Amino acid sequence: MAGRRKVNNLLGLAVLSTVVQRPMHPYEMATLMRARGKDRDMGVKWGSLYTVVRNLEKHGFLEVEGTVREGAHPERTIYRITDAGRAELADWVRDLIADPEPERPRFEAALSVCGVLPPDELTGLLRRRLALLEEDVAAQREALAEWRRETPRLFLVEAEYDLAVREAEAAWIRSFVEELTSGAFPDLPMWRAWHESGRMPPEMAELAERGLTSD
Repeated sequence: MAGRRKVNNLLGLAVLSTVVQRPMHPYEMATLMRARGKDRDMGVKWGSLYTVVRNLEKHGFLEVEGTVREGAHPERTIYRITDAGRAELADWVRDLIADPEPERPRFEAALSVCGVLPPDELTGLLRRRLALLEEDVAAQREALAEWRRETPRLFLVEAEYDLAVREAEAAWIRSFVEELTSGAFPDLPMWRAWHESGRMPPEMAELAERGLTSD
């Protein structure tokens, strides 16, 4: 699992997957990772790149091949992946694919406390989010169709996954909004009463105190 890794920053995974192609210096790594969209896939923080590269070297996953000077630029260190680095890269990918880990998106955090907003206000906010999502999904579909003309699908599966996740979120929001607007949502009367009176109904207050787990 990721917690036991000597380097567990996902930027390390991006570095290893880049350097496995050929030896390069960190600036070149960053250029290639940006071109491949790794900053979108992995939430890369570029300021930690050199620290991550040094940690990968410290633990034997990268080693220095030499240095190079290009024009007036400072001397740059070229790194290559080691056999241990190749093994770590493959094992890391196996873990991330095979072992689902709970992720906590900000939207899920907001939904967990959405009752603090009146139902009508929440509905309006959800509609706004849905409109933005639908624009994004349409743009992603168009971009994916364009990429497929020139790029092997092997290099597009993460974009397909991201699109599928966004489509699923949009479908769920659409369904939830329909429940709220049609009145089919089962707790709607109690929820409205809470905001109209300014006091949480006793049954809701009891559940809030007790939580969702039972003894």
